[in-house]
Amino acid sequence: MAVIPLVKAPDPRLKLVSKPVDSIDKELKRFMDDMIETMYANKGIGLAAIQIGVPKRVAVIDLDPQGPNSKPLYLINPVIVEKSEERSTYNEGCLSVPEFWEDVHRAARLTVEYTNERGEKERVEADGLFATCLQHEIDHINGLLFIDHLSKLKRSIALRKSAKLKRLGDDD
Repeated sequence: MAVIPLVKAPDPRLKLVSKPVDSIDKELKRFMDDMIETMYANKGIGLAAIQIGVPKRVAVIDLDPQGPNSKPLYLINPVIVEKSEERSTYNEGCLSVPEFWEDVHRAARLTVEYTNERGEKERVEADGLFATCLQHEIDHINGLLFIDHLSKLKRSIALRKSAKLKRLGDDD
């Protein structure tokens, strides 16, 4: 497995809407294993393919990376099919927007349909951090960053900070 460099804001690739995956093969599985390795190396709990420059509707999640409850989840073409009106708030961060955290309000519960790495259709109901993480990664697939849910001022601060870190070379 390989650790792949992250794409960081304000890189315009992060605004691309990713394309659906048509077939699942060994190459895609290897790519998703590299995504998991990249996520772990950067101490994340979720990663979308666009965050490493590949506009495919693919994401990986592990809410307890390399911990006792570690369970990597491979999501291909995930779609939110239902979400609650009830909202929850989490202090979110993002590997593509380094060193910036802010409260984001999202649906408290949701149902997601996706294809797993074996090509099987799955449906998962989520709440809490899992629901937040699913929405965060699906947003990436749809060309949105968590900072797009913030005020224009907070978004601007996050982008300036990320651009400055990029210039200073502290984003490696």
